[in-house]
Parts: sequence; structure tokens; C-alpha cells
Amino acid sequence: MNIPNRITVSRILLIPIFMVIMLVDFGWGTMTLFGAEMPVSHFIGGLIFIVASLTDWVDGYYARKYNLVTTFGKFLDPLADKLLVSAALIILVELGFAASWIVIIIISREFAVTGLRLVLAGEGEVVAAGSLGKIKTTAQILAISALLLHDAIFVLVGVPFGEIMLYIALIFTVWSGWDYFYANRKGLMASK
Repeated sequence: MNIPNRITVSRILLIPIFMVIMLVDFGWGTMTLFGAEMPVSHFIGGLIFIVASLTDWVDGYYARKYNLVTTFGKFLDPLADKLLVSAALIILVELGFAASWIVIIIISREFAVTGLRLVLAGEGEVVAAGSLGKIKTTAQILAISALLLHDAIFVLVGVPFGEIMLYIALIFTVWSGWDYFYANRKGLMASK
């Protein structure tokens, strides 16, 4: 297994650690960060999420720079992203930081696009991530990070940054999902 794939696997292994830190009450108390009071576990969980999210950029950069792109990596990398983002969004719903209807739409889009990619892969077509999909992912990561960290920094200026970014992520989620299906409609209709 090459280094980019190991980095991707490490992202997947961070997910249960992130979940336990966020959901189990270890009694670590609270802290204040830039005016936002939060449980220490949310701070640690937020940092784990951010580190795990950054590994997506690192493994992709490393794989492209050193020509280490593999079929296994093409399968595992988007799966790791979807698992991490889905776990974080579901945790945010449980904590009352995100509306369930938004999370359902975001996760449903991920399943739908994954299904589209599988159908087209069966026809020999590869659906690469487009610019809208990359914007969607960035917006999701920014929204989740801000919400996990209780909008630290932005509390000082009174801006609900995490909530705003979650709506922006929702818009780009729907838009990029529609774009994927529209751009690949011929291949989808021609599939057996």
C-alpha cells in the first residue's frame, strides 16, 4: 500500500476516535476559545475532524505529485470523505447544532452521486470531481469545523458562521448533485 493510500486509511481510522471523543462524556470540563465556551471534548473532536479533513488534500496532492494514483485510492478516498463528513453531520444533528433535514439532503446527494458513479463505471465511464463538487466539499468542511468548535472566533463578532456555511454547503450540495446528473444524463440513460 502506497503512502497516499495509507494516509486515506488513517483518515478512516480517525473517524471512530472522532465519534467517541464527541459523543462520550469523559468529564473533561469546558473551555473558552475566542469567546466561545465549549466542552473540551468538542475542541479535541473539532481538531481531529480538521486534521482528518486536511489529510484528504495531503493524500491527493502526494498521489498526483508522485504519480501514485491507484484504483484502490480512487475508490477509498471518496469513501473516506463521505464517511467522515456523514459521521460529523450526524453528530451535529445529535448535538442540536444542525437541522436534520439539511443533513438528510446532504447525505442523500452523496449516495445519489456515488450511485451515479457506480452505474457509469459499469459502462466504462469515470466521473471526475468537478469544481462545484470541490466547492461543496470545502463549504461542508468549513461549516462542520465551525459548528464543532462552537463558532469560535466568530462569536466575538456575532456572526453565526457555521450556520451560514451549512446553508452555503447545502446550496452547493444540491447544485453540484444536479450538475453531476445533468452532465452525465446521456451515459445514465444509455446504461443497461
